[in-house]
This record gives sequence, structure tokens and C-alpha cells, in this order.
Amino acid sequence: MTVKASDLDIIAPLEQEGTHAVLRTWLKRDGERVHKHEPIVELETDKVVVELAAPGDGVLEILLEESAEAVPGAVLGHVRGEASSPEPTEASANPPTRFAAELRLSPAVRRLLSEHQLDPVRITGTGRDGRITREDVIGYLAERPQKLAASASGQPACNPAPETLQPARDPQPGSTEAEPALQPWQPCPSQQIPHDSLRRRIAEHLHASVNTAPHVTSMFEADFTAVIAHRQRHQQRFAEQGAHLTFTAYFIAASVQAMAAAPSVNSRWHADYLQLFHDANIGIATALGEQGLIVPVLQRAQELSLLGIATQLQSLTEAARAGKLKPAQVQGGTFTISNHGTSGSLLATPIIIHQPQSAILGVGAVEKRVVVKELDGSDVFVARPKAYVTLTIDHRVMDGSVANAWLRRFVQVLEAWPLE
Repeated sequence: MTVKASDLDIIAPLEQEGTHAVLRTWLKRDGERVHKHEPIVELETDKVVVELAAPGDGVLEILLEESAEAVPGAVLGHVRGEASSPEPTEASANPPTRFAAELRLSPAVRRLLSEHQLDPVRITGTGRDGRITREDVIGYLAERPQKLAASASGQPACNPAPETLQPARDPQPGSTEAEPALQPWQPCPSQQIPHDSLRRRIAEHLHASVNTAPHVTSMFEADFTAVIAHRQRHQQRFAEQGAHLTFTAYFIAASVQAMAAAPSVNSRWHADYLQLFHDANIGIATALGEQGLIVPVLQRAQELSLLGIATQLQSLTEAARAGKLKPAQVQGGTFTISNHGTSGSLLATPIIIHQPQSAILGVGAVEKRVVVKELDGSDVFVARPKAYVTLTIDHRVMDGSVANAWLRRFVQVLEAWPLE
């Protein structure tokens, strides 16, 4: 179609933080009327979902299908003004479709339903106005009970793997007992669950990081006695000011102080130089369940008090889990923290560096461990709340001694945290 002068382009943003964008969902149908500033399409990267609004009033014309890559500056579609709206033809007024029009299924959803021979009325939609999204279909596939392959014949669908079969018994002398006939081994049924765009982008990002940077991990152990005492004393006061005081807030504050001991941790590697940052823009890896994770960034953490850190951290994590992060809130990170201990993990290594940064901190679960202390000249066994802390570094940027200096200072700050 020739674009008329009154048509307005829907354009993918020119700025995005080193990632590819994918057209996630059209919120309006092709040929539907839209109004200026009304959200009409969602773009997704491995970091954030962004809504784009209609640039004006008119009729939507979709050019790029869902799940397709949206490069910066790409024209995703047009909003046709009244003057240029073509008269509907018989073909366009009655497009062939496999599904009921009132379901408002996107091309990507129709394709998945057709591939897996699914009835859309059995799937609960979570999109706008109950619309079925691609993620709804993927979730349905993951949860759908699988029927056994040979249930119709009454035989088991699959046998144990060969290595689990019991060896044949030696017949007893004089026994007439016949050996049971061995059933031919059959593989158990499986299912194919398509990757969603977020998982694909995360995979690409992690693979690129491992291929780019030689990863080395150092590990220390931190005593949380002082931090726990401070938190117990002050968390109510923080709550009264609208901030939930978490261990992660302490990790951010201690990381800022550790940067002074090893500034190269807060850097980026370039082919001809090392870029050292004065601001500590600290990303917090935030789990999104089975969807993956996202890394919102707390900007200029070195300028914030513990209360300021806790307040901003709470706001960022809530926005991340609600899918409402803005692009600026996932950009500009210089260092990342992975508090994997929140899910019970004691140690994770290596934690993949969030490129193009030079290091990432990992903090395991806090648990009571028996340690030896000297008391009145004698060694005694006492219990202390401790956790393993790791720093995974880009070995091109720094050596292990630098990572150890950073971790040593990080642990010192936590263990000497003042009570007041």
C-alpha cells in the first residue's frame, strides 16, 4: 500500500540498552480505530517491556507481526488518517480465518494454536480485555496433562530406561517357571514448549557474556551478626517511612564502599582502554519466576543513605515484578548484585557477568554455622549467621588479587556495621 501524507508511522525506539527488541503484542487489531496516546503495541527486550502509543487518531495498519525482531527505527505499522483510509474491499472485509473473529487472536497466537491443534476457548486469556496472548498459549502447553502414547491399546506408554531393568533371574534347577517376556523399550512421551522472546533474549545475552569475558570467581564468607542486629533495631522505623529494609540494601551500601578498595570492579572493558566509572549504578537481578529475570538499576548509589537505597530498591523491584519498569530504569548499570540466597542457594558459581560490566556479586543464603572463637584465652565453639559471598570478574580487567581486595572490604563493611 502507498502511504499517504496523512499517515503516521509507528516507529521502534532508537535507543535501547545493547539488546534486540521483539514485537511482543499488538494491543489493537489491524484495521481497528485508534486514538492518539492510546497504547497499541508492546516491545520486549531481555530487560524491559515498553508500550508504544498511537501517534495520532486513525485506523491501524500492522506491518510487523508479533514475535518478529523490531530493530531501532523500524516502522512497525501506520496510523492512517481519515483522508487516506481506503475503502474496504471484499477480501479485506472478510479475511479468511481459522478462528472466531471476536477472539481477536494475533498472528503469533493463531500460529501456535494451529501448530498444536489447540481450541482457544479452553485457554484463559490474561491480555487486555481477556485477550489470549502468546504467553498464555505457552503456559497452557506447559500445564496440559499429556496422555500416554499407547493408552488406547491398554499397554504402558513407556518402559523404564534400559539401565533400570532388572537382570534376568537364573532358573532354579528343576523349575518349570517360564521367564517373563521382555517388553520392547519405548520412550516416554514428551512435549515441545516454544521459547518466549524474553527467555530467548536472556539466553543470547548469557551466551555472549561467556564467549566475551573469561570468568573467574573468588569466594569469601561473611558474618551477618552486625547487619542482623541493625536491621532488627531499625526495620520498623524504615517501614514507618515506607521502606522495607532488606539485606540487599546493605549489600548495595557495602558494595559502594568496596569500590574504593578496587575501583576497576566498577568499569567496562574496551578494546583500547578501560572505562572507570565514578558513579556506582548498581543493578539488582530480580527473578520473575519461570519467565526469567530482569536487572533494574539503582542510579548513583554512592549518593544515597541506607534509607534512600531501601526506598528506591523497593520501588524498582515492585515495578520489575509488575512489568512496569521504564527503559531508563534498566540502563546505565556499572555493577550487578545477584542475591541468589533468597531462594535457598548457598553458592552459585560462576554467576554470569551482566555485559558489558566487569564484575557481578553473588550472595548466598544466610545460615547459622559453627565457628571457633577465642574466649579468655581458650577456643570455644559458637554459632554465627554466615553466608558465602562471591565476586565473579572479567579476568581481562583485573586479577584475582583485585577481586579479593574488593571482597575483603565488602565483608569488613558488613561485619563492622554500626548498631546505630
